[in-house]
Amino acid sequence: MFPEYRDLITSLKTSDLHFKTLFDRHNDLDQQIKNLEGNQDHVHARAEEIEVLKKEKLALKDELYKVLQKHAA
Repeated sequence: MFPEYRDLITSLKTSDLHFKTLFDRHNDLDQQIKNLEGNQDHVHARAEEIEVLKKEKLALKDELYKVLQKHAA
């Protein structure tokens, strides 16, 4: 995610608690989504849950990007 900001991400994960929290939550959601998509049991119930998680993950990604742009300026 955002390879052009790799160094800044590394820095912010240690210096900005809010950024670290967002980043960790984004990664947790990514793993949850992968786990749910890999489990083919209860496909219909999972599809709705996966959609909600993906929307939350996307919102976090947008917020992370705003923070990165702010600090890069």
